[in-house]
Amino acid sequence: MHRTDSERRRELLERGFVRFPGVLGPEFLGRVQESARRHVAAVSAEHRAARRSQGCIIGMTVDPLFAELVGYGPALAALGSLGYRAPCFSNGYIISKPPRGPRLYWHQDWYAWEDARSYEPEPPQVALMYYLTETTRDNGCLRVVPGSHLRYNPLHDEIGDSHRIAAVRELEDLDHPAFSDRPDETDVPATPGDLLVVDARMLHAAHTNQSDQERPMLTLWYQPDMASLPERMQAQMYEKRQDPPDDWPDAAKRRWMSVLVRYAGDAEPLERQPDRHPAPV
Repeated sequence: MHRTDSERRRELLERGFVRFPGVLGPEFLGRVQESARRHVAAVSAEHRAARRSQGCIIGMTVDPLFAELVGYGPALAALGSLGYRAPCFSNGYIISKPPRGPRLYWHQDWYAWEDARSYEPEPPQVALMYYLTETTRDNGCLRVVPGSHLRYNPLHDEIGDSHRIAAVRELEDLDHPAFSDRPDETDVPATPGDLLVVDARMLHAAHTNQSDQERPMLTLWYQPDMASLPERMQAQMYEKRQDPPDDWPDAAKRRWMSVLVRYAGDAEPLERQPDRHPAPV
């Protein structure tokens, strides 16, 4: 059933994520898949061992092809349909969960909690996620707690700042709540070419990859409305940007830079804060 722009926008604001089917066309999708496979295959055993829960993580500056994805018209149009007509890109990664790879722990991907803007309905940052294979519960699809980007959930208290808990990151305590099943969680399977837009503040994780194949995906971070963010938050987004390599073709550099986050002020960037949430009611 066709959904209107206003329905999709409401879904993002209320649930914390929304899907756009078939955004990547077949030819472009094939090139992206080939590049991701090549770079994942080159990852060292040491890299994988250090990131067993997350899977391998590769910055998108490894291939100028990804400049096309960063500035990809249909994806930017999808953000525009949600009301974000001047989004800025800051950084992006190839992420691949290996065969038989373990669960990814529950976490949030937002750090500027000391500013009140982090608690408003409009997302200060979103991930554009592209899964490159048919992705289901069996091979490690995304799982989310809808609404947890704005509303208190007991899981916030149970996991603490899971990124910084060594026993969680290093899979030493699989009984930790960060790996738990939740009564209010939702699986988000994906078909290659789909685009998922996800609020960075939402609690999310991923299932075990029970298959014998890699489960690759791409995560690109955008600030939907950079100009509306407080200056210290803008400075933080600018500080974490990925610049295009000097040896890229000029056309790729121009395309990347056309959407790369900009900030010309002198505000001090906000520092990373422990994960937070609205107070329970």
